[in-house]
Amino acid sequence: MSNIPQWSCEKFAAETFSSAPVPGGGGVAALAGSIGTALAGMVCNLTKGKKRYARYEEDIQRIIVKAEELKDELMAQIDRDAENFYPLSQCYGLPSSTEEEKAIKEEKMQAALKVAVTAPIDILRLSYQAILLHEELAVKGSKLAVSDVGCGVLLLKAAMQSAWLNVMINLKSIHDADFIAEVENELKPILAAGEDLADEIYQKVAAQLAY
Repeated sequence: MSNIPQWSCEKFAAETFSSAPVPGGGGVAALAGSIGTALAGMVCNLTKGKKRYARYEEDIQRIIVKAEELKDELMAQIDRDAENFYPLSQCYGLPSSTEEEKAIKEEKMQAALKVAVTAPIDILRLSYQAILLHEELAVKGSKLAVSDVGCGVLLLKAAMQSAWLNVMINLKSIHDADFIAEVENELKPILAAGEDLADEIYQKVAAQLAY
């Protein structure tokens, strides 16, 4: 598997545009989340050491460390999503002429689907954590970069929603009701909270920029 995060922007877009199975929605969601988180780092770097924001210096230093960690984790999900999709893609070509072959194919499909869903699950979790950083930066970050806070949460909201769609398309084919319930019970509240918080932060930023 290629090291997709090392591709140029042009290559990533071109490969996504093509009929290649990856990068797809999951990889794009991870990239959007990583870039949205990178904007939190940018705001921190434009804020740290500034006398006007000295009272927030400790918080800014904490946020910048966490933002870099989340940025890197989200970027890593691009390759992870592609790698986890491969076993599932192989299952579609398995023989299914006999009942025995159908049973074997179904068993392998079910296992592969549970693997394929793991990266989108983590993309959603990580993107929500990054939105929480932007919530702080909307108050503590440099006002010269407040628009970047708004841009960051928009990208992270899109990353969460895109990841959730990639979770759903896998859950739809999984027969394990307990597994589905466990995933939904964890992620649906995070998604709802993240969407609401991202919208709230965006509105606060827009209000600060109103003219």
